[in-house]
Amino acid sequence: MDEQMKQDGYKKIIDEALKTFANIIDAKDKYTNGHSMRVAAYSRELAKKLHMSEEEQEQIYYIALMHDIGKIGVADGILNKPGKLNPEEQEVIRNHPMIGGEILKDFKSLPGISDGARYHHERYDGTGYNEGLKGEEIPFFARIICVADSYDAMAADRCYSKGLDEETIKNEIRNNMGTQFDPQIAAAMLKLMEEGKVPLKTETSADIR
Repeated sequence: MDEQMKQDGYKKIIDEALKTFANIIDAKDKYTNGHSMRVAAYSRELAKKLHMSEEEQEQIYYIALMHDIGKIGVADGILNKPGKLNPEEQEVIRNHPMIGGEILKDFKSLPGISDGARYHHERYDGTGYNEGLKGEEIPFFARIICVADSYDAMAADRCYSKGLDEETIKNEIRNNMGTQFDPQIAAAMLKLMEEGKVPLKTETSADIR
């Protein structure tokens, strides 16, 4: 076996392993079936629209696959609660990015994977969680995942409600440019929507938690 074939084999193993982990994450949360795979796909499209290299597009795809891995550390009763969460339960849910960052901190072969999990709920204006990072303090890949994650939460049908319509999603993204979202990345998502490169509806459910 030559070196290139060996490298391709290793890459296939990593690809299949990370996709399997993403399926495990989504299987734990009944409201987010397929969410990790979709967010990874949207993140890659955003990276392409932002003129990032093919290597970076592939990197953000794998990082985004693992963005919700911290939900493994959240009790099923909270994660799958059908009604509104109480303040204590909300606090538990809000810890999943920190848990994810800790789970992935020793995954050194894919730079940024821990940051993607740890910081994807930070907000551009500094009011997010868990660390309250602001603007460019938030790693760029995490800012991309934030937009992709929020898009899927708005667009996907859930077991108890339909996804939002196209214009409502666009307005939500526009209204949160510079507050929740990096303006450059939000603008790229709007362009993808206008070009029909991200689906406006999905068959599976997602939850913004």
